[in-house]
Amino acid sequence: MAGVTRMESMWLQFILTCFVFSSYLRNGNAGITSTFIRSEYPSVDIPLENKVLAVPKGHNAPQQVHITQGDYDGRAVIISWVTADEPGTSKVQYGTSEKNFEFTAEGTVTNYTFYEYKSGYIHHCHVDGLEHDTKYYYKIGSGDSSREFWFITPPKINPDASYKFGIIGDLGQTFNSLSTLEHYMQSGGQASTAYQSWIWSAGNHEIDYMPYMGEVTPFKNYLQRYATPYYASKSSNPLWYAIRRASAHIIVLSSYSPFVKYTPQWMWLQEELKRVDREKTPWLIVLMHVPIYNSNEAHYMEGESMRAVYESWFVHYKVDVVFAGHVHAYERSYRISNIHYNVTSGEQYPIPDKSAPVYITVGDGGNQEGLAGRFRDPQPDYSAFREASYGAFDTGEIQNRTHALYHWNRNDDGKKMATDAFVLHNQYW
Repeated sequence: MAGVTRMESMWLQFILTCFVFSSYLRNGNAGITSTFIRSEYPSVDIPLENKVLAVPKGHNAPQQVHITQGDYDGRAVIISWVTADEPGTSKVQYGTSEKNFEFTAEGTVTNYTFYEYKSGYIHHCHVDGLEHDTKYYYKIGSGDSSREFWFITPPKINPDASYKFGIIGDLGQTFNSLSTLEHYMQSGGQASTAYQSWIWSAGNHEIDYMPYMGEVTPFKNYLQRYATPYYASKSSNPLWYAIRRASAHIIVLSSYSPFVKYTPQWMWLQEELKRVDREKTPWLIVLMHVPIYNSNEAHYMEGESMRAVYESWFVHYKVDVVFAGHVHAYERSYRISNIHYNVTSGEQYPIPDKSAPVYITVGDGGNQEGLAGRFRDPQPDYSAFREASYGAFDTGEIQNRTHALYHWNRNDDGKKMATDAFVLHNQYW
């Protein structure tokens, strides 16, 4: 996520080939089902020889550089990278003037094996003591193979801090993914993870549980490569954690870790929600991989167990919005809840609830598995807008403590196309 004039994004891990047309269908008293269909790039991974996947020049040059927030309030970052040939240095040199790296932080290096694969050398360096809303330049590597980047820290925690952030789910490494990132850059974002803090949420593709290969440690690859500041929010596991950024309190949950009563994730979330101070961070945002409201045939009702456990907390604490991926389509709900079942002819269904969050599925970043093009009919009353199309990313623009703007942009013929937008009213204020 990022500041007012800059954007950061979070990976959440988060086709139809025909003629192009755009229209909408209204289903009774429910929302809108878009009937947009367009030709698309092949849903296959970009070849390794493509220039966008080029390895940086120089012996043992740092590659796969990415950063994330490194503390609770935005005054630290964790910078991660890989060296292929040898460990090299894990040092980060940094400062507030270009080419003037007056400070140094020491990191750690590790590597791992997965079946017959052996990773490169993975570096993680925690850089703290930073000032809010400040541009920092940093250098990693050594000699002629060193590389230089920059990042901007978020504004100081303030209830009226305006802030703009981007959301991408199930991005993948396809040409559709590339289109998503190109449009993200058109809106002022940095597509490189080396220039801004990305907030990670692990999904099913990160589990990598393969006992037939002798690999029985879930999330082994992910946990080695993607550091999170979980300790800062008193979490016991990197897969669930929380941060505060500008005027937002952001909670990341793990859909594929135990979450029922008395599990570590359940106990942590119970305490973290109590820590939320809406006087300081009025916006409360939750990230998870599996949507708990979804009217697509793909993964339908898969999030029901987590909904049954956590939805009452989301309503009680007036969570503003819950973002998820997993389903390779876009869908936005109205504010609804199903914590008190309404029974008609034996059926249970959610009802409007002003204290409930808006649920948004953004699994449309460009995953190689293709789009989830089959929505259930009729469209449920809780569904406000849905479309099976790759999205150029989503943006949230917090204006102040009471209002935020949200936009979903479709990837359309070489340009981003604003397709769904609404004003989010903070229900706490």
